[in-house]
Amino acid sequence: VDADDVITKEEQIFLLLKAKAKCERHLKAKVPKVHVPVTPLYLCVSSTDGFCLPEWDGIVCWPEGVPGKVVAMPCPEYIYDFNHKGHAYRRCDLNGSWELVPGNNRTWANYSECAKFLTNETREGEVFDRLYLIYTVGYSISLGSLTVAVLILGYFRRLHCTRNYIHMHLFVSFMLRAVSIFVKDAVLYSGSALEEMERISEEDLKSITEAPPADKSQFVGCKVAVTFFLYFLATNYYWILVEGLYLHSLIFMAFFSEKKYLWGFTLFGWGLPAVFVTAWASVRAALADTECWDLSAGNLKWIIQVPILAAIVVNFILFINIIRVLATKLRETNAGRCDSRQQYRKLLKSTLVLMPLFGVHYIVFMAMPYTDVSGILWQVQMHYEMLFNSFQGFFVAIIYCFCNGEVQAEIKKSWSRWTLALDFKRKARSGSTTYSYGPMVSHTSITNVATRGALALHLNTRLIPGTLNGHRNLPGYVKNGSISENSMPSSGPEQYNKDEEYLNGSGLYDGEKPTVLVEEERETVM
Repeated sequence: VDADDVITKEEQIFLLLKAKAKCERHLKAKVPKVHVPVTPLYLCVSSTDGFCLPEWDGIVCWPEGVPGKVVAMPCPEYIYDFNHKGHAYRRCDLNGSWELVPGNNRTWANYSECAKFLTNETREGEVFDRLYLIYTVGYSISLGSLTVAVLILGYFRRLHCTRNYIHMHLFVSFMLRAVSIFVKDAVLYSGSALEEMERISEEDLKSITEAPPADKSQFVGCKVAVTFFLYFLATNYYWILVEGLYLHSLIFMAFFSEKKYLWGFTLFGWGLPAVFVTAWASVRAALADTECWDLSAGNLKWIIQVPILAAIVVNFILFINIIRVLATKLRETNAGRCDSRQQYRKLLKSTLVLMPLFGVHYIVFMAMPYTDVSGILWQVQMHYEMLFNSFQGFFVAIIYCFCNGEVQAEIKKSWSRWTLALDFKRKARSGSTTYSYGPMVSHTSITNVATRGALALHLNTRLIPGTLNGHRNLPGYVKNGSISENSMPSSGPEQYNKDEEYLNGSGLYDGEKPTVLVEEERETVM
């Protein structure tokens, strides 16, 4: 069964056909001279020696039956939704024939224990429903917030820098991961595979095994959906690794060409996963092309899992090293200026901010596959991973876009420009005054301004701070033959290190910031 512990109807059919072929080989080898009955109506067939003949009834491979005795067989494990602790029963009559259903020319068999689901299996169904709800809500919220974040970073030109380009690639990888999960669920589990299997009756299972093998071409869409899901899952892990490599390079490399490395990071994040996912798909198609590819195919899964686990381990090592550097910087920068508790709070803040970016939560259950745990521990693991994995994109969008100081500043400036543009475009009702604002001439109604209350007071304070020789002294007003103070280039503080700028942009390290003018004019390294 695949990682989410769900089996499709087509995969159940495949397991039934496999069990049927195994039973027929066994019966032919055991009774070579006797015809093995596999009739579609499961009629009563008697042997010449007084024993009921062994046969495959469409669900279970029955052995010989002793006349007058009831034969019990364990419920088959290859029927996924059966109660595997129960038994199926048949009765061999005194004539050496399998007992028939009264009024029907069919062999009688009692599968009631197999079809009876235990209490814990019912609870597992409730757990699956809860997990499905958690990751559906989580990925939906992440997809919406990441879409807004990508639009914001793409719209504002001043936010176009290497750091934000990498953030955008990471956001897109989270979005594609969420979309691929929704597509995979729609293709594989439309109508809920578990409910679909519950509706299959005993006679349906028997008739399934009499049908010819299904054409594999009908599973092409399912295989494509699973392959793309695995690819986007891998790209998401590798773009998380790219974020770690980029931040690590800023801190530890003195000369770091960001534009040059951006292309390398892009190829690494999108190209490398394509290599091992393509290798996995090729090997799977050649060696284990069994129905839909969401079933685990033994050791073939390691073709994808080993590179992903390697990315998680490397990223965790980078995370530990960066936290070590941050702790050292905090001690050196704040030596003698704040107590140890304040330093620990800053370090804790930086650590919590970096954790979703580096995917630290993957480490917790990394060495514990789903198939190696059960019971309460399995439920804890599944709820933990579904919760953090589905909401990770939302946390990343909040921390690295919506809470980013540069993004907030650009949004505020854009909002101010928009409101001022609306204000200046309003038609004057009575009279107007001309304001010279740099190269722009704006006519604003005196009456309209007077009726705006607090807004008018705010605008007058900003636009009319004083007069000079009878002229309003506006920001940008230049008297003939004079030089405005606002036009003089100001000398700002020294440039920050690249790693400090990265941390300031992410809200990790609150150092002394440059003046507004210098901050707006300089091109950020990121």
